[in-house]
Amino acid sequence: MTWSEEEYLACLRGERGRYAWVMRRYGGLSPARAREAAVAHYPYEPSDAPYRGLVFHDEAWHWAMLALYGDRYTVEHPELIAPPAEYQALD
Repeated sequence: MTWSEEEYLACLRGERGRYAWVMRRYGGLSPARAREAAVAHYPYEPSDAPYRGLVFHDEAWHWAMLALYGDRYTVEHPELIAPPAEYQALD
């Protein structure tokens, strides 16, 4: 996929924000720690990076659940398979 810089940055901001929200809400992290976790998971990739934006193939909900509960979160916490409406409403 070819990203314009504006499209990429908008997506990056959105996914970081959603990831941080999950880390605060479900992981109990402070706002500052949640932002740090989001930036660490979604680092800026330069426009010439060969797989720029590949991390966007799954939404932040999934990546945050993996970080918090591991790769069996869908089995061990089936209530967390789909994000709640509050998450869906985030911009």
